[in-house]
Amino acid sequence: SSKLRNMEVQSADGIAVLEDCIGFSLTKTISKVEEKLKKGVLPDCQDDDIIPRFGNEMGAEAQIRFLKAKLRVTQEDLANVLFECRKKDDENQNLETRLKDTEEENTRLQRTISLQQSQTEKYKMLSQEAKKKTEELQQEVTALEKVLQ
Repeated sequence: SSKLRNMEVQSADGIAVLEDCIGFSLTKTISKVEEKLKKGVLPDCQDDDIIPRFGNEMGAEAQIRFLKAKLRVTQEDLANVLFECRKKDDENQNLETRLKDTEEENTRLQRTISLQQSQTEKYKMLSQEAKKKTEELQQEVTALEKVLQ
């Protein structure tokens, strides 16, 4: 995702060209291909399915226009994919933040539960001691009542 964020969209002759941080230039590549076509040096890719079968009947200019149109569509698709990747990356960041907050809240609540359990145990012991003392005092009252009668 960091590589996608480093990519910049530039415009050259009305065509959106992606240039990454390595220095690859689609514009230069297209220019080289156009120069070869102008010189009459056609690339050896007869089985390439980029240009449909009727493309052999097209002239060089028509092929270039067709390829540029196809390139624009591909670049639009790439831009959409990059947009979706960035959107998903942002969503992942938000989810990671929420997860971290939830984990911190969970830790805090666990500490609170532990503290409350120890306090509950403490109060149970105090209650048992008070009950035992109450019983002892009750027995003492009963014994004193018998003495007074």
